[in-house]
Amino acid sequence: MKKAILSIAIFTIALISSTEVTAQEFPKMDVSPMDAASYPTNWREADKLVKVIYSRPQLKGRSLDKLAPNGKVWRTGANEAAEITFYKNVMFGDKKVKAGTYTLFTIPTDGNWTVILSNQKNVWGSYFYDEKEDVARVEAEVSQGKDSLEAFSIVFDGEDEEAMMHLGWGKTRVSVPVKG
Repeated sequence: MKKAILSIAIFTIALISSTEVTAQEFPKMDVSPMDAASYPTNWREADKLVKVIYSRPQLKGRSLDKLAPNGKVWRTGANEAAEITFYKNVMFGDKKVKAGTYTLFTIPTDGNWTVILSNQKNVWGSYFYDEKEDVARVEAEVSQGKDSLEAFSIVFDGEDEEAMMHLGWGKTRVSVPVKG
């Protein structure tokens, strides 16, 4: 009899617990999902130089200058501002930058873009951007790709301790060297 009551009690607790777990509501999927890019790009290589975590907005028929306006500070992606981590001291463009995590902002223009590393952390958008928190500003070369990218993307390429970070959206390509 005791075993039967114990079994019923355990069954009831398990049933209640599983009901609570399945009743959890999850928000719908973000339309600008987070992504990460790192160098070296091979996932098997743990000794990274740099890693960027960012969200990937989509053009969806809109123009790039509507989503990343010329002459204005942009969060470099969607939602939270992009974060870049250097695992070693680096040259970012022509600026010395200490190992650490920074927020990555950009200022798009018709010519070269300004790429900004900021000490601000956990920033949503660029609404509260503060120039006083800048660690480095570099001018990044802009080129045009032959294919249009629907989703904003960041990739790295390079050799050894010399990488190139490429930002791409639409046909616009922005490149910044990163050297360890």
